[in-house]
Amino acid sequence: MAPFGWWSGGGARENHHRATPAAVVVKMENPNWSFAEIEAPMEEDFLSPINRNKAKMKGRNAKQLTWVLLLKAHRAAGCLSSLAAAAFGLANAVKRRVRSGRTDSDEEILIIDQNKVEMSRVRTRVFYSLIKVALWLSMLLLCFELAAYLKGWDFGGAKLGFEGLLSSPFVVKDLFGLVYSKWVMIRVEYLAPPLQFLANACTVLFMIQSLDRLILCLGCLWIRMRKIKPVAKVGVDLESGDEDGYFPMVLVQIPMCNEREVYHQSIAAVCNLDWPKSKILIQILDDSDDPTTQLLIQEEVLKWQSEGTNILYRHRVIRDGYKAGNLKSAMNCSYVKDYEFVAIFDADFQPNPDFLKRTVIHFKDNEEVGLVQARWSFVNKDENLLTRLQNINLAFHFEVEQQVNGIFINFFGFNGTAGVWRIKALEESGGWLERTTVEDMDIAVRAHLHGWKFVFLNDVECQCELPESYEAYRKQQHRWHSGPMQLFRLCLRDILRSKFVVNPVLFNSMQTTQSRLEISASALLAVLNPRPPGRLISFWKKSNLILLFFLLRKLILPFYSFTLFCIILPMTMFIPEAELPAWVVCYIPAIMSFLNIMPAPKSFPFIVPYLLFENTMSVTKFNAMISGLFQLGSAYEWVVTKKSGRSSEGDLVLLSVQVKEPKHQRGSSEPFIPDVKEEIVKQAVQKTSKKKKKHNRMYIKEFLLALLLLTAAARSLLSAQGIHFYFLLFQGASFLLVGLDLIGEQID
Repeated sequence: MAPFGWWSGGGARENHHRATPAAVVVKMENPNWSFAEIEAPMEEDFLSPINRNKAKMKGRNAKQLTWVLLLKAHRAAGCLSSLAAAAFGLANAVKRRVRSGRTDSDEEILIIDQNKVEMSRVRTRVFYSLIKVALWLSMLLLCFELAAYLKGWDFGGAKLGFEGLLSSPFVVKDLFGLVYSKWVMIRVEYLAPPLQFLANACTVLFMIQSLDRLILCLGCLWIRMRKIKPVAKVGVDLESGDEDGYFPMVLVQIPMCNEREVYHQSIAAVCNLDWPKSKILIQILDDSDDPTTQLLIQEEVLKWQSEGTNILYRHRVIRDGYKAGNLKSAMNCSYVKDYEFVAIFDADFQPNPDFLKRTVIHFKDNEEVGLVQARWSFVNKDENLLTRLQNINLAFHFEVEQQVNGIFINFFGFNGTAGVWRIKALEESGGWLERTTVEDMDIAVRAHLHGWKFVFLNDVECQCELPESYEAYRKQQHRWHSGPMQLFRLCLRDILRSKFVVNPVLFNSMQTTQSRLEISASALLAVLNPRPPGRLISFWKKSNLILLFFLLRKLILPFYSFTLFCIILPMTMFIPEAELPAWVVCYIPAIMSFLNIMPAPKSFPFIVPYLLFENTMSVTKFNAMISGLFQLGSAYEWVVTKKSGRSSEGDLVLLSVQVKEPKHQRGSSEPFIPDVKEEIVKQAVQKTSKKKKKHNRMYIKEFLLALLLLTAAARSLLSAQGIHFYFLLFQGASFLLVGLDLIGEQID
């Protein structure tokens, strides 16, 4: 028994179940069930204590590793199953989209003139026809090249090894070889040179635009390093005795049109602005043609009026000029002359209570400032892939483009909302004009030509919504890129002719000097200054406005993006004698995408989808640019961007306050004419029953370009062009997803 005495001592209780030949341990946790564990003696039980501990640790490590591997395998299986489910859902979505047969040609477009509608339809059919011809031609050439490849022709080098063929025509023995040799000679002598010239020209434009973007990023880096930002001149108010006693008269305008989902958010946010009630007036400029929406907005205005807010409701009978006409009509009111500044918010914007205090203060003791613009922030930027990609673009636009231009040259394009204007600047610049679909950029350019300075506040944000569907985003981008070209045509002559802006202060001082010296005004002006005194518009500011603001960023950018990556690159696959370097296709675009994504570092995982999606959107932007430049029918399209009414954190806080205070309940106010309300409700019920359902659609241009790029990718395989193949493949897949409307909001 001596050999077994080691387990009969103090450690007997701990190791009893290990040494027993057939130990059974029964644990009773519940009288209704039991758990039995049966173990046999292990090899380590007969080892020494030291060796036994080592073996025990090895066993534990092996078990832990096994469990880790099993857990990872389980996660991998889960990922595979989720990928399979996603692929199955994607296939079903594609199947539904194809079965429905709804395309972008079924859209109803609101355009100013019926004649321009017909022009737009003709232009659209021509554009579709050109894309179809290019697609069929590329597929025919692909079959032609594939047949040549199967016959053993050399596709390895850049010139495809046809030098011997061209110099020795006796090599060709069959009809196919004769036809193919003629095709090679045609493309070498006639097609490759102009294509190469176009590729080089677009490459030069691409490099210039990349240099401009790099300079903007360096300017933004300099601003961050030096911590430069606009500083308001804060002084002590003699009456109130505090530093924040600057409260001029402010007019707040909210133009809206059928904004049923978001009107209450914007009205509530504006009515809660921290500003003396005697110094503020709110105008709700409703252009809605839906009677129910009009009634709801009127009730909301009456509710806030009953609580003491200075708010008015305006509805135009003749709704001409869209947003510009709405604002122009509101500025013609007689009481506007009593106000010094006007703040403008779109229907989905929700300013913070301190918005006016942080913006209006920059006008104090600075008579040259005409506009103070705040930055946008988005409540739904993480809603889907489309909103994430929009957030990258707009973050770069505000933090880099507008901030750098505002700091260094005091000029940028007004964003149409979340800004405060000096009413005097609007009046001297000619007021709101209905001649384009970008009335905000129009007034900004005219104010800049009159010498007014702009201030951009990157640290003051105003929350709003991003379009969640590709259809809404596409229409918005069309208006944003066609309008600048309309404006460029209209104001180019004014920019070239602008020489000076009369400065009233300098003019009055000179008149005083003239009266004291008893010299005639004409003689003094002829001696001191041949022109009326004023602030000159310098040559470099004109150059910046024409070359950078309009040509480079509004015309050249969509032109080379579409031409270079959607036309020239696929053509170089079928005409390989014209080459496009890999650094143009891959490396420089990757660097530019990295620079674009720097203001939104959390979006870095989306850098590749962002690059592909920007090239995909170049089709819409190029189409819009051409429409605006040549005044085609679609340049006058005006479609209100669809809103979803996403609530922000500020809305939830405001809602909690309203619940605590009964006087803030929305249902407390009644319409001022009950009979009218009843009639409007009846009309709304009839209109709702006839309303069409919202649905996804296919976009023909994007779909056909996807097939064109995928065909070119297949052709690049014959030449073993790796980077070009992968770029064309992924770009074609991106066009395909967008063409099938799979990138934004999905409607069941």
